[in-house]
Amino acid sequence: MKNIVVRDLISHHELQTVYPEDNLQIVNQIMFENQIRHLPVIDRDDGSLVGVISHRDLVRHGLFATDELPAYAEDDLLAKTKVSFVMIRDVETIDIDTDIQDAATILLENKFGCLPVMEAGQLSGILTEADFVRFVLQQAPEMTAKSA
Repeated sequence: MKNIVVRDLISHHELQTVYPEDNLQIVNQIMFENQIRHLPVIDRDDGSLVGVISHRDLVRHGLFATDELPAYAEDDLLAKTKVSFVMIRDVETIDIDTDIQDAATILLENKFGCLPVMEAGQLSGILTEADFVRFVLQQAPEMTAKSA
């Protein structure tokens, strides 16, 4: 059996991204419409990866006022909060040809929900916990047949 790499696991759907200057209302809409929980944040000018925002970040920052974020009316909070305020910066990335065991180790040891996937220095996709679950489900009939 060949070594399985990140390229073999990541979804081949169109990669959804947002910009730092977008608001959380846009993020929420993209996540809801595409049934996803993580979005890479890219620079509008050069397309470089500058961060990641997750559904957990929306919940953590979108529902409560903080010292830095005034308490707006609930309906306005997501619309008035920029991605740059909430996003995780200095994101660890992974190469598209990394072995999945190494990728799984990084996710598990760091308790990451996702890893942005790079190919030739450019954002190529995103590897999530769900990609691993999907892979196991696809392999389940084959694994059952081998053990019988």
